[in-house]
Amino acid sequence: MVCLLSCDSFFRKKEVREPLARVGDVYLFKEDVQLLLNNNMSKGDSASFVTNYINTWAVKQLMMSKAKINLPEDKLAEYDQLVNDYRSDLYTRAYKEALVQLSPDSVINTADLNGFYEKEKENFKLKEKIVTLRFIELPLQFMNKGEVIKRLKDFKEADVAYLDSIGVQFKKLHFNDSLWIPSSRVIDEIPSLTYENERRYLKKSQFFELQDSLGVYLAMVTDILEVNDIAPLQYIEPTIRQVLSNRRKLQYGRKLETEIIDEAIKKNEFEVYEKNK
Repeated sequence: MVCLLSCDSFFRKKEVREPLARVGDVYLFKEDVQLLLNNNMSKGDSASFVTNYINTWAVKQLMMSKAKINLPEDKLAEYDQLVNDYRSDLYTRAYKEALVQLSPDSVINTADLNGFYEKEKENFKLKEKIVTLRFIELPLQFMNKGEVIKRLKDFKEADVAYLDSIGVQFKKLHFNDSLWIPSSRVIDEIPSLTYENERRYLKKSQFFELQDSLGVYLAMVTDILEVNDIAPLQYIEPTIRQVLSNRRKLQYGRKLETEIIDEAIKKNEFEVYEKNK
């Protein structure tokens, strides 16, 4: 008797899954829906979500059942093949992506970027004016505007430190004057600046001040490039990096396919049978 009780503990109790709904021989279980519930949902929202999910699931199952009965056999076979092809493509694409990430050839360094840029720079002409500038938006009631303007123009180390120290009083600020920005973005940030008057204000080495009912806008333009000028590398680096990355992936994918086939042939895992002529 003791042995039987002891031995019984070695046997796992069969897990009972709680069904929420059934369509034919297909069941929807509680744990299938549980993973989709948000912890922040109220009981009412959870109940409504589960009800809607069950109904949507049921419609899909019923429609699938009807489709299998009523669609022609050749169509069913065609769709099954499409599903299999999609599954295969999904797996192989994910596997390739994982291998590409591990490949040292996937790393794009500065030399790669510079080389591609120098070779293709004529293809990188700007379609929009871009600028570099320093910018501050002051509240209308700001008292020491003159000092801020002087510091923004000079912008030496002490000036930067001063402006940083009172930066909490500004409504907006942008001090990175090595970053190229599209003129359209500058216009979006400064309501008083428009496409009609931007040529008057967006000029190299020009300071301008604008004001409206919302605030005072101070900007020191440090550089500018016009439409059809060659875009600087810094501005188009993300685009070049993406182009090079896509090329590397394509090249590595082809190399990988060749290596996989060669390895399979050597291991006698793959062979092509010649047809009798």
